[in-house]
Amino acid sequence: MGLLSILRKLKSAPDQEVRILLLGLDNGGKTTLLKQLASEDITHITPTQGFNIKSVQSQGFKLNVWDIGGQRKIRPYWRNYFENTDVLIYVIDSADRKRFEETGQELAELLDEEKLSGVPILIFANKQDLLTAAPASEMAEGLNLHTIRDRIWQIQSCSALTGEGVQDGMNWVCKNVTAKKK
Repeated sequence: MGLLSILRKLKSAPDQEVRILLLGLDNGGKTTLLKQLASEDITHITPTQGFNIKSVQSQGFKLNVWDIGGQRKIRPYWRNYFENTDVLIYVIDSADRKRFEETGQELAELLDEEKLSGVPILIFANKQDLLTAAPASEMAEGLNLHTIRDRIWQIQSCSALTGEGVQDGMNWVCKNVTAKKK
């Protein structure tokens, strides 16, 4: 099942637009994930210096995915993209344990943002294809995800490189953005 079938599932009204914000620390795999979703070549990906946008149109439905760079100097600008976000996807490098505290702080700040209040969040525990990757359950505990009460959330193991788990996460997004937008 590809991106077009996801779009067909999501489509509940003609010309409906869905805005997805893709955030996370630098080198987490956001751009690889975005290119995987768009069925594009993922062999040559460079750090995102600003943002990437992919818009896909299918049968009157438009999905806009905003991939914003995760370097420390860019993160203060994330807030410029919060308005009208339907779903937040936060990508974490599961194998970069040294940065778990930093990624946890950034995630906590995002969850406190007024403009993102109530926005469903999918956390992709990325790079599960690496032997050193922490399991999603361990990450959920370390990030205190069980304390999130103001929105629906999901943590999904995935590998943006192989595509494993990406579809499961996007199915969750489809189900929950549809519920939010009705």
